[in-house]
Amino acid sequence: QVRLVESGGGLVQAGGSLRLSCAASGRTFSRNAMGWFRQAPGKERELVAAINGNGGLTYYADSVKGRFTISRDNAKNTVYLQMNSLKPEDTAIFYCAVHKYYIPSYGTWERQGDYDYWGQGTQVTVSS
Repeated sequence: QVRLVESGGGLVQAGGSLRLSCAASGRTFSRNAMGWFRQAPGKERELVAAINGNGGLTYYADSVKGRFTISRDNAKNTVYLQMNSLKPEDTAIFYCAVHKYYIPSYGTWERQGDYDYWGQGTQVTVSS
């Protein structure tokens, strides 16, 4: 049974940092891209960052470029999201997800239907 477990969320002041982890179990995902999504209250879930199977290609939403860094350790079947210079508008539930392909086709990284497995989410709250 595939399971994704996020951790590392919490409460932080604006300008602070958090590192999210997503540990996968049940199978190896080195052949799958993975992504971090977030959903703020009253808003739709959106892709924040994604990474291809070997970690050589990444995608970032414009709102987090230069502040967030996605990485993965395939030996540990884990993907990370380092979040720096956090802002109150980053407050959301963050979810990790496994893409069905090694590299998403151009322009399709955000397509949520292409992500087959999802974690339960971890809350990130940034106070002003």
